[in-house]
Amino acid sequence: MRVGIANDHAATDLKFKVMEHLKEEGYEVINYGFDTHDSVDYPIAGEKLAMGIKNNECDLGIAICGTGVGISIACNKVKGIRAGVCSETKTAALIREHNDAQIIAFGARIVDEKTAYELVDTFLTTPFSNGERHIKRINMLKEIEDRQ
Repeated sequence: MRVGIANDHAATDLKFKVMEHLKEEGYEVINYGFDTHDSVDYPIAGEKLAMGIKNNECDLGIAICGTGVGISIACNKVKGIRAGVCSETKTAALIREHNDAQIIAFGARIVDEKTAYELVDTFLTTPFSNGERHIKRINMLKEIEDRQ
């Protein structure tokens, strides 16, 4: 599986740790983020990651900024992308199972390294349920996008 990852300056260190963890687990990792601690803008990285998914360069994605919120908003601006912010594994599982989210987002200032690994492991191994009610709701989200 190809996993994209994006970050801003607040999440550079955690991104590198998560990348190493993913490689150890056998994932191909594509870096859409910044490799510096200099101030950078999370919308740039979030859009690159979301476009990587939209263009089939990667299968799923991980977005990390200070809180996870800003970069997730940027990802969600790309039509067809569903990103969810998580700080515990139950939500990480449910955004895949119920929402078929392609991107998990979390905050480097919110979660520790161990939790980050647990979040990505849960997200990447939880399948979409294909439940009728979930498909209906995802289609409703697509309809909202199409009306814009």
